[in-house]
Amino acid sequence: MRRKIIVVCTLFISVVSFAQVNNASAYSFFGIGEKNNQTTVEQLSMGGVGVSFHDSYHLNFLNPAAIASIKSTNYSIAIENVNINAKDAVNSQKGSYTYLSYLAVGFPLSEKAGFVFGLLPNSSVGYSLTTSTNDTDGNIAEAFYYNGNGGTNKAFINFGYKPLKGFSVGLQGSYVFGNIDNSVINQKKDVALSTKYQTVSNIKGYSFSVGMIYDKKLSEKVNMHLGANFELESNIDTKGDEYFYSLLYGGGVESPRDTVLNVQSKGTIKSPFKTNLGVGFGKVGKWYAGLDYSFQNAINIEGDVLSNYTRIAYDNYSKIAIGGFYIPKFNSITNYWQRVTYRAGIRFENTGLMVDALGNGTDYKPINDFGISFGVGLPMNKHLSNLNLGFEVGKKGKTANGLVQENYFKFRASLSLNDKWFKKRKIF
Repeated sequence: MRRKIIVVCTLFISVVSFAQVNNASAYSFFGIGEKNNQTTVEQLSMGGVGVSFHDSYHLNFLNPAAIASIKSTNYSIAIENVNINAKDAVNSQKGSYTYLSYLAVGFPLSEKAGFVFGLLPNSSVGYSLTTSTNDTDGNIAEAFYYNGNGGTNKAFINFGYKPLKGFSVGLQGSYVFGNIDNSVINQKKDVALSTKYQTVSNIKGYSFSVGMIYDKKLSEKVNMHLGANFELESNIDTKGDEYFYSLLYGGGVESPRDTVLNVQSKGTIKSPFKTNLGVGFGKVGKWYAGLDYSFQNAINIEGDVLSNYTRIAYDNYSKIAIGGFYIPKFNSITNYWQRVTYRAGIRFENTGLMVDALGNGTDYKPINDFGISFGVGLPMNKHLSNLNLGFEVGKKGKTANGLVQENYFKFRASLSLNDKWFKKRKIF
């Protein structure tokens, strides 16, 4: 028991040092960066479905009520590799990155209650962009170099309780923290010194959500699952430093000179009430098919350097996910592949981000995200633990109106390990 706790604590200490993701998406330029996945590899392989789903041996980050069903201690850890092919109307470029996508531990408190704590990346910033203009001779007259890195992490705890048969409730509390560094260097032909504008933002805040799940047996072969999770309105505080100074710049090497601007600012990222609804049908240990729908009013950034981007605006967010799984025969003795869980799903998402790439102040276009996913759950010892592999292909944005279209391929892998921490002693 003591050895297991030491192992878990060691993993948490190690993950803090690199939990923030180095992104490769141009859309991570805006706000606090690109929002990362907030759920497990198992659910992402089903298109992100999971608001109404729960079982005894897998964690669920989408709805805290699901943890009431857990029957053994579960350790979950996952990695994700993302490959992006980004293009606009003229050029294209490739990028990739790999990161630890979550680490969590869950265990039952009683036959009717469960508890989970974990850590995952919340958003990520990682871009390097260049724009330039030419003179009449075709030489570069002026160039801008945009760079950004950092992001935010989320530490969370979930508690689930089953007050009635077939009905569970849950509560999640989260702490968001991190920092973001954005900069732009301006370099002009025949001018000795370049200029650099840089913002460094420190971010922290709390959020809470409540959830519920209702199960009803429709027949011997079909169960119905209804789920809802409500993320309460939250504010994330930001403290930013702005710098503007001259420098010698060449070959990626900077040599600062005179500082023109050095000021501090504070702000708030206001996230409105968010609703996540889900319905699913299935048979325990055999199959499941579900539909999730999420919606939220536009976020609002007030009084901070993160609100200085005039080419973006925020609109309402929405997402539809459809997916499920199938297990040919979970207790097969002779055929391993009949015990494998096969998953698939599809996702349509309006990110809520609006970009005016042309810069005229009126031509804001929504950035939508579409993905098709599939995966397998490979059983390990005693059918309780799994190695989960997931794949997703998708498209974000479009090339029209000066925007960037990102075609991506994502590979995910997780270990969902189950064990008994608390066992009653038996006297023979």
